Amino acid sequence: MKACTLLNLMWGVFPTLTKLTYGRRLTEVYMLGAGTGIGKTDFLTQQIAFDLTVLKQKVGLIFLEQMPAETVKRLAGKLAGRRFHIPDAGWTQEELIGALDQLDAHDGLFLYDSFGVAEWDRVEQTIRFLNKSQGVTLFYLDHLTALAAAAEDERKELEGLMAKAAGLAKELGIILMMVSHLATPEGKSHEEGGRVMIRHFKGSRAIGFWAYFMFGLERDQQAEKEADRAITVLRVLKDRYTGNATGQCVYLGYDKETGVLFETEAPEKPKQFQDETKGGSNDF
Repeated sequence: MKACTLLNLMWGVFPTLTKLTYGRRLTEVYMLGAGTGIGKTDFLTQQIAFDLTVLKQKVGLIFLEQMPAETVKRLAGKLAGRRFHIPDAGWTQEELIGALDQLDAHDGLFLYDSFGVAEWDRVEQTIRFLNKSQGVTLFYLDHLTALAAAAEDERKELEGLMAKAAGLAKELGIILMMVSHLATPEGKSHEEGGRVMIRHFKGSRAIGFWAYFMFGLERDQQAEKEADRAITVLRVLKDRYTGNATGQCVYLGYDKETGVLFETEAPEKPKQFQDETKGGSNDF
């Protein structure tokens, strides 16, 4: 079995997450779920950039719904603190070229161009090849749900895919970080700050069984205060390693100028007001 330590498998610039999970370990599968536009891609690309440049790891990216050119721009942006994927974000071509050169210098990034093909067999072959020929041990798959989109029984297909993915991670001694789409919740939507739960993950029974950690990203994009709209909650939904992190949250802020996420304090809870007619207090 390949050895790993907390030091070289920490969670990027999120020390609280590293502390809660004791870092990342080879042979494990991690799942991330979030609503549309919550910040999933920012979270992933910032972690990948950290893996490449700080941890000096080789990383394999299998993004089934994002072209490699956009992925590279986003990664370069994390290095330079510029939002290169947004045309009018104030960056220059010289800055982009410099960041791309910096990214290329690390020589550890491998991107899978799916070209509209989303089949597990192709994904597995790619992972095996990169692991055996290039020594890649960190893989990101976005997203698992796409691999089951054409199946007659999506739930059953996802159950089979999770078993295969977990088996592959253990066999090869790799870390596999995967994204899952979420089912529409009852009540408040995920895009309006609704809490992510395990049962919202498509194929949740299998994902809950095989994943070592499950994380949910939450953010209220419709909040009245801009400061609240900028805070993302990273919730630990499952911790198979110790169980201690389950239910814990890490709060992430976002710098619009640099496009970088950072740990921040929990947002203030709504203040209570005094109901003078009853002599009690109620929450807004």
